[in-house]
Amino acid sequence: MCTGPGGGMSMAQCAYCNSDTAAVEAGKVPICAKCSDERQTKRKPPASEQEIRCVLIQDLVDATVREKAASDEFNTVIGQFPSGMPHPDGSDRIQAASRKLIAARKEMGRAHSRLNDFLDRGIIPADLAEQR
Repeated sequence: MCTGPGGGMSMAQCAYCNSDTAAVEAGKVPICAKCSDERQTKRKPPASEQEIRCVLIQDLVDATVREKAASDEFNTVIGQFPSGMPHPDGSDRIQAASRKLIAARKEMGRAHSRLNDFLDRGIIPADLAEQR
């Protein structure tokens, strides 16, 4: 939960579907249980370093595709207000698109870090190491 104006508690909004959620981990983007479940893929355990590398590269490709889609959506929403003065509900749409873009960029950065850690230092991400 987040602290709202005046110090009261308020619900966070899921960065993907904008529903109210209390599921916010420290330093993470708010995400509801449904969206979290959709993003956790069920995959066969990687058996070799080559398979781990392929999984990490695919994760990066997927994250990059999501970031591009979120960026396009954000640019479309911003482009709807050529005068720079959005309609009353326009600021809500801009904020929602911005949250999605921020979440997608964080996911892409995490995917980059996981792949770089594996390639540079041989660090196998915990979720893949547990499956070995």
